[in-house]
Amino acid sequence: MAQDSTRIENLRNIGIIAHIDAGKTTLTERVLYYTGRTHKIGEVHDGEAVMDFLPEEQDRGITIMSAVTSCLWKGAEINIIDTPGHVDFTIEVERSLRVLDGAVGVFCAVGGVQPQSETVWRQADRFGVPKLAFVNKIDRVGADFERVLEQLRTKLSANPLVITRPVMDGDEFLGVVNLLTQKFCSFDDRSLGAEITETEIPGELRAEMAAERKKTVETVALTSDDIMESYLADEEIDPERLKKAIRAATISLDLVPVFAGAALRNKGVQPLLDGIVDFLPSPADLPPVAALDPDGERVIVRPGDNAPLVALVFKIQMMEQGRKLSFARIYAGTLKEGGEVTNTRTGQKDKIGRIFRINAGKRDRIPEAKSGDLIGVVGLRSAATGDTFCSDEKRPVLLETIRAADPVISVAVEPLNAQDGPKLLETLGKLAEEDPTFKLKVDKDTGQTVISGMGELHLDVLIHRLAREHGVTTRVGKPQVVHRETVTGTAEGEGSFSKPGTGGSSRTAKARVRIRPLARGTGSIAKSLLPAELPYPASLAEAAVDTLRDGLATGSLMGYPVLDMETDLVSLDLGEAGADEPTVRIAVSQAFRQAMMAASPVLMEPVMKLEVTSPEEFVGEIVGDINSRQGRVEDLTSLPGGFKVILASAPLSRVLDYSTAVRSQTQGRGSFLMRFDHFDIVEKKPGK
Repeated sequence: MAQDSTRIENLRNIGIIAHIDAGKTTLTERVLYYTGRTHKIGEVHDGEAVMDFLPEEQDRGITIMSAVTSCLWKGAEINIIDTPGHVDFTIEVERSLRVLDGAVGVFCAVGGVQPQSETVWRQADRFGVPKLAFVNKIDRVGADFERVLEQLRTKLSANPLVITRPVMDGDEFLGVVNLLTQKFCSFDDRSLGAEITETEIPGELRAEMAAERKKTVETVALTSDDIMESYLADEEIDPERLKKAIRAATISLDLVPVFAGAALRNKGVQPLLDGIVDFLPSPADLPPVAALDPDGERVIVRPGDNAPLVALVFKIQMMEQGRKLSFARIYAGTLKEGGEVTNTRTGQKDKIGRIFRINAGKRDRIPEAKSGDLIGVVGLRSAATGDTFCSDEKRPVLLETIRAADPVISVAVEPLNAQDGPKLLETLGKLAEEDPTFKLKVDKDTGQTVISGMGELHLDVLIHRLAREHGVTTRVGKPQVVHRETVTGTAEGEGSFSKPGTGGSSRTAKARVRIRPLARGTGSIAKSLLPAELPYPASLAEAAVDTLRDGLATGSLMGYPVLDMETDLVSLDLGEAGADEPTVRIAVSQAFRQAMMAASPVLMEPVMKLEVTSPEEFVGEIVGDINSRQGRVEDLTSLPGGFKVILASAPLSRVLDYSTAVRSQTQGRGSFLMRFDHFDIVEKKPGK
C-alpha cells in the first residue's frame, strides 16, 4: 500500500496549452530531450518534432491532434499531453484538460496573452486545473517579460508568482535567476542546453534580484500563515519551505508560478521541469473525483490501485485494419490485459485486448495500467469519447463526460470515382468517431454527403487525410454556414389528434404548449407544467415532453436545431377512452409547431471572433472592411515593430473569404485567426 501511495504521489499528468505559435511543441521537444526520453531534439520547422507525428502536422508545421507521451524527472513520472493551439481544434484541448491534473500555459514574450491563450486558460479554469506559466521567446526582439506578467493579471485574472527571472545583456538572453535559491542559471550552447551552470548572481544584479525575491516572498506570504509569520519576523526563509507553500497555493489556484525561457534556444526549460515536479499536483493532491451511481446519487472515486476500476475514455483513434485505440485516464483501480470491463453508458461488456504506454506516434505494450495512468487500450469496442468504464458491473458509476462544441461550417463532398462512394462514407464515419466536433450526414433530399466542422482549416485537414491516409480523393463544394433557429416572441399553440379505438370509441389527446425566448447562450429547455397527480400514466406525460425535445432538435423554419428557447407543456388532456403514446406525440407535435410559428421564429448564424495582426499603416483599411462586413471592432492593441492587433467579431457568412482580404489589404504582411463565439440573429443590411 505504501508503494502504491508513493507511486501516485510521484505522478504528474500535465498538458501544454497556448495560443498557436507560442512554442508548445518546441518546449515539449526540449522536455523529452532533457529527460532522456529522446536523444535528438526534433524541430517543428524541420517537420521532425516527435509530438507532431502526423504527416499533416509535419507538412503544415502546426499541431492538429493532441499527442501523449511520458518521461521521468527527478523521481517523478510526468505524463504530458501536447495540445493544438489553433482554434479549429479546440476539442483536443477540451478533452485533454478534462483528464489532466495540471497544465503549463506557454506565452510568447512578444505577443503576450493572445486570444486563444485566454480561451485555453479559461477552459483550464473551468476544470479547476492548477497551472504554471512559461514565458517563452525571451530572446526575441520586442520581448517584454513585465508586460506578460501584467497581462496575466488583467486578462486572465491570475496571480503570477515569478520563480525564474530572465537576465539580458542588451538583446542577448544570458540565462535566468532562480528567485527561490538566489542562483544564476546559464545554459551551455554546445550541449544544446543540457548542461546547466549555477553560480552566484552577478554583482550588478544582486540588489535588483534581492528586491525581486522579496516581492516573491511577500506574494507567497499572503497565501500562507506559516510564511507570513516568518516574513513579519524578518527571518530568512528556507527555499524548501517556500516550495511547500507555493505548491499548496498553486494546487488551490491561488498562485501561478511563472518561469522565463527561450525553448528554441534551449534556455530555461529545466527550471520549468523542476517547477512541474515541485508545484503541480499528483492525483493524490487533488479532491477525489465525483461520479454518479445508477440511482443518480453522488459517489466519490478515490485514487488507488486496489479500488474497483473507474476509467474515462477521452479520445478515440482509428488504427490499421479498422481497430479502435481508446485513450483513457484511470481514476481508480488497475486495468489488466484480458480483463473485462463495462461501459456505463451502454451497459456493454468489453474485453481488454492490449494496453499501451503512448509516446506520441509510438506505442509500447504493457501488461497492466494503474490508478492515475494515461494509456491507450485496444478492445473497447463500444467506446466513444467521454465514456466511463468500470469493473464492478453491479455498481457502475458515471463520470462527467466531455463537452464538444457544435460545428459552424459545412461543405458537400463527393468521391472522384463512383466506386469510392461506400468507402467515402465508411471513412468519414471513422473520422467522425475520432473527432466529436466533426459531423457527417447524407441529405435525404439531394443525396449529397455533407460534412461539418469548426472551420475551413478543420475541414481542409480532414479532406487531406481522406486522400493521404485512406486513398479517397474528393470534390469539395463551397463552404456553407451552419444555422440555428430561435424565437423572438412568446406564444401558445394547441394540438389535438384522434384515432378510432375499440368498441367504436376514439382515442383523443389535446395538448397546449407555451414557447418563450431565452437569453443568448442559454440553450434550450423543454419541461412539463402538469400537476404531480395525473389521471393517466406518467409515461404518457414523459412521452409528451420527449416530443418537445425532439421538436427542439428540428425547428419549424428550415429544420435546424433550436437554441435559446423554453418550451413548456402547459396541459395534456386525454379523452374518456384515454390515449396511447403515438396519439399523445402527434398532438404535442402539432401544438409545438403552432406555438413555434406564432412566436416569430428567426434564423441565427455563427458569430466569429477575429484576431487580425497587421502593420500599423493598414489598420484603417482593415477596420473599414470589418465594418462593411457587419462586424464590430472590440479592441486594438500594439505590438513591437509597428504592428497592431485588431480584435473584432463578425457573422461567419461575411468572413468566409477573409484570408484573401487580409492578404490583399496588408500586401501579404498581415495574418488573422478566427474562432466561433456564439450563435445570434444577424440583421441583413439593405443590399447585402
